[in-house]
Amino acid sequence: MFELRLMSPVRLVETVSDALQELDALSVSVEDADAQTDAEQALFGEPGMPPPKEGWQRSRLTALFEKSEQAQHAQQVLQAQEFFSGCEVLGSQPVPEQDWVRLTQSQFAPVQVTPEFWIVPTWHEPPAAARVVIRLDPGLAFGTGTHPTTRMCLRWIAGHGGGALGRVLDYGCGSGILAIGAAKFGAQQVDAVDIDDSAVSSTVLNAQANHVGLHVGLSDLASGHYQTVLANILATPLKVLAPLLWERVAAQGHLVLAGILERQAAELQQAYAPYCRLEVADAEDGWILMTAQRA
Repeated sequence: MFELRLMSPVRLVETVSDALQELDALSVSVEDADAQTDAEQALFGEPGMPPPKEGWQRSRLTALFEKSEQAQHAQQVLQAQEFFSGCEVLGSQPVPEQDWVRLTQSQFAPVQVTPEFWIVPTWHEPPAAARVVIRLDPGLAFGTGTHPTTRMCLRWIAGHGGGALGRVLDYGCGSGILAIGAAKFGAQQVDAVDIDDSAVSSTVLNAQANHVGLHVGLSDLASGHYQTVLANILATPLKVLAPLLWERVAAQGHLVLAGILERQAAELQQAYAPYCRLEVADAEDGWILMTAQRA
């Protein structure tokens, strides 16, 4: 495998990336050419919002090709294009063979939810202190336990186990991690629903890997009332879903919402005010968990 490295101004990054893919690049990565210097630029965007800038002023593109001849051909074709003016070829070189699977796996370690509750990738042994373990590998669907919103939901589940969870609805199940956690902490029945077919498939596979029984399907699977309704999505859809989610909460049941930034607490409380009184139950790294209980 060979890599071709280029420098591009922000206005040409997309054009050059598209051209590289048309020239049979296996992949194209883009990074800040000024990273680790005083000129480094952060491109952080809030969840659900576009980043403040489209890209770095000076971007370094790395394209991978199967053969050296392909990399050289791509370089020659690009240099002959009018749009390539302002870009620069940094060079090409062979890429050492690596065990890419092992390299990827090394980036994911067990995640602690509580001292006795852990999320552990299948290639790791559970920590000695783990009493409850969710086996979960990174996949296409959201939810690997590394995000604060997921951990806060799982902490809440762990704190209400032992039969108090009752019948559970995981609305927007993603990878199924919250539904699996609820099942492991004694839920009587768990319905896990999502609008995305890939999330439904991922949840089914993850439930099988963790030896728990879930009812999994698209959103219309949810029916009746639930002692626990979980929704780890984002603030905007949570506001839109307020009447639907609250309608599913049984008498004395709990509504548990996540995917909310600290500054969005008042917005959510206002959206749910006609139905219930939301309160902040947990907080981590700028995110909050909000809950309510039906009288």
